Amino acid sequence: MSKRKRVTSQDIADLCGVSRTTVSLVLNDVPNVRISEETRRRVLEAARRLNYHPDAVARKLVSGRSHTIAVVLRQHPHQVSEDAFLPEVLRGVGAVAQRHHYHILYQPLDPTDPTTYGDLVRENHADGIILSGPRADDKELVKAHQDGVPIVLLGQIPGIDIPFVDVDNVKAAKMAVDHLLALGHRRMAMITNASLNYTASRARLMGYQQALEAAGLPYDEELVRHGDFTAASGAKAMAELLQLSPLPTAIFVASDVVACGALQEIKRHGLRVPEDIALVSFDDIPLARYLDPPLTTVRLPAHEEGRQAAGMLIALIEGKKLHEPCVLMETELIVRESCGSSAMRRNEKRLRT
Repeated sequence: MSKRKRVTSQDIADLCGVSRTTVSLVLNDVPNVRISEETRRRVLEAARRLNYHPDAVARKLVSGRSHTIAVVLRQHPHQVSEDAFLPEVLRGVGAVAQRHHYHILYQPLDPTDPTTYGDLVRENHADGIILSGPRADDKELVKAHQDGVPIVLLGQIPGIDIPFVDVDNVKAAKMAVDHLLALGHRRMAMITNASLNYTASRARLMGYQQALEAAGLPYDEELVRHGDFTAASGAKAMAELLQLSPLPTAIFVASDVVACGALQEIKRHGLRVPEDIALVSFDDIPLARYLDPPLTTVRLPAHEEGRQAAGMLIALIEGKKLHEPCVLMETELIVRESCGSSAMRRNEKRLRT
């Protein structure tokens, strides 16, 4: 059986009675060329009728664009593999990218990796970058921004004028700790989601500190441990906190994934949540409601964050001015059983920031 001949741009040109160059300019949407709307309409209709699929390499050469968005995560691949928050973010990015006919290049990069991710754009592998998990010590981010690489952050770095989509991590963390304070807890520990080089991690610690200060309680470094995005890091941190005397009566864990490890470590020591130690976490990953007990947690709008970031980046790539280069999205506290709020048992209550 003979192979069906692949449709080429010359076939479209012959059908429309125009040059192959004109077809290429129309199909690649090359800006600043004088082609009538009627000719554009005829070329696009012929491409649709012939079921024409442009060659990606040729399209890149003509337009000067890769029509690809790079999503760069400043985490080690093994940390990314446990990130249950990320899929919803990527789903949001993908929805917008698909609508605008962009592909997605997914790139986890350990912060110690010397790879200069700005080269993804400089070498035309991607037209712009969505960077998730910005760090205060990321020199490549500053260099790429200064080089004019289109970048949108999922997160933010104070003092750098790079567009971002984020939540108010300080306010959201304070809301979580305030909830524990309202339940009567006074000796509360914290496990961060990651090292304090990550700006989100530092901000969530600041929210914990502000809640204690507002309640007239001292900040005790002995009650703070640091996670590294994984459940194992949560278990390790919790094991250290369980050596303290007296034990904390409650704990704020700044990541649901990290909290999974902390929860299991509490149980391994023969203690109960929330009867012996109350627990509140952060993110509201899909699994959070199915744990035993279900997690009280700060819900982040993961899908919408991805949508917003992709929309902003595509606008930058296409040379448009952003109306809102800095977007802070709402969070809400989803109260379930792990915090021990007796009035909320078997129900959910939403507290908005």
